[in-house]
Amino acid sequence: ITPINLSEIPRLFKSRQLPIHVALIQVSVPDDFGWMSLGVSVDITQAAALSADMVIAQVNARMPRVLGQSFIHVDDVDVIVEHDEELLTISQMPEMETANAIGQLVARLIDDGSTIQIGPGVTSQATLLALSNKNDLGVHSQYITDDVMHLVARGAITNRKKGFNDGKLVASSAIGSPLLYEYIHDNPSIDFYPSDYVNDPGIIARHNKMVCINVGMSMDLTGQMAADALSHNYYSGVTGMLDFMRGASRSPGGKSIVLLTSTFSKGTRSRIVPMLENTAVVVPRGDVHYVVTEYGVVNLFGKSFQERAMAMISIAHPDFREELFFRAKEMGLLGAERTLSESIHGIYPVRLEETRKIDGEEVVFRPAKPVDERRIQEHFYSLNQDDVVARFFHKKHSFFKDDLADMLQIDYVNDMTMLAVVGEVGFGKVIGLGEYLLVPSTNMAEVAFSVSREYQGKKIGKILLLKLAQAALENGISGLFAMTSPSNLGMVRLFKTLPYKVRSVFEDDMVVLRCRFDEPV
Repeated sequence: ITPINLSEIPRLFKSRQLPIHVALIQVSVPDDFGWMSLGVSVDITQAAALSADMVIAQVNARMPRVLGQSFIHVDDVDVIVEHDEELLTISQMPEMETANAIGQLVARLIDDGSTIQIGPGVTSQATLLALSNKNDLGVHSQYITDDVMHLVARGAITNRKKGFNDGKLVASSAIGSPLLYEYIHDNPSIDFYPSDYVNDPGIIARHNKMVCINVGMSMDLTGQMAADALSHNYYSGVTGMLDFMRGASRSPGGKSIVLLTSTFSKGTRSRIVPMLENTAVVVPRGDVHYVVTEYGVVNLFGKSFQERAMAMISIAHPDFREELFFRAKEMGLLGAERTLSESIHGIYPVRLEETRKIDGEEVVFRPAKPVDERRIQEHFYSLNQDDVVARFFHKKHSFFKDDLADMLQIDYVNDMTMLAVVGEVGFGKVIGLGEYLLVPSTNMAEVAFSVSREYQGKKIGKILLLKLAQAALENGISGLFAMTSPSNLGMVRLFKTLPYKVRSVFEDDMVVLRCRFDEPV
């Protein structure tokens, strides 16, 4: 096997740097003008056939006639063998809970009007299923499968807003059921092209909001990715993965997404490891952007080694996070000041994520993650002194990492921090923050809030409070309380928006507001 990106293989053949002596190809029945379609496999087959010293073509009546740049003329074939046989098929894979969880997370990253590339596999299948409610998706992909066909039937894929090859579903091969092969036969909305076109990063980048979705086998804490099936396996060196990742990253609004189940099938080994060893690195760390496991989403683009390590640990299986944490410190990826807390085992509660449109801007409400440290610091630095005093009860001019420890070392049960974020995943700006911290002796949780001045009066605090109340109730906490200055009427009014009886008492120079979840209004 020659390690090479798929987009480069046709050039390798055509230049005769890798001479093809005999090409064995399978084609459709010739039309009245002598043209035969390469059907389900145009990819590198066309370049091989046009570059070979001898071409032997099997004419198979079951091969679909696929349109686009997929044809070869009978005059370019040396030997024709007529033999009909069933094409290679794959059936739908059984659903997996882990794959479904990943699919739901990926769906949140894909906007209406995006153009997608995705390969076969159970995780990819679950991801496509999760896109059923999207609108005006397009396809520019190395493969198409039955799941793509189903999305077209449901109206989720229209190819109208691709920005390039509008109205056309473009691919270079198909793998699926006989129904899929029937669907692509003579379908004017589908064009197949060779790999030097479909996988060309420059072509890929011309699409609007191009999203490439690929499955990784293993990743390390720096973001390096392995995609080979087995350790020491060098039979997967030919891949189109990197072509699409680089093309998508250059597309306007594009995204490169890696799907990774957190453990291997038996759950005894983590797919996220300290450093890739004894396996080939298929995707360099600099080309990896979004990574999705069943435990969350991180964006590694532009992140330091320390930020990458914390991000990858946060989406690893909880059983392996402690080991990864200490190995990261040994390797120098994390500083000596980093300490381990029980929160590292916390499972990110995806159910609490919600996106709302507020004054025309999308605001994501979600639990905080360890990788949010810098964004939370920037939020507090952006507050004016009145808001700082209202939040911390005294003036503060510095917000060091130690000051944020309680907000970031959270287990999502006894302590919780909710954020309101605007902007791209991984680079968003925190515009609001709410947190609760359990007092075990009373089973009540204390809450505190801050909202950026330009977003005050837009009910950001109310939404954060309701999210915290929902989480606390689900986690078996009896109720909430808040301590505030009597002059902080905004906090008093906010607390009284809860659907529970609110009691207020004065303690020294503070007002203490309390509510219990078993006392609804």
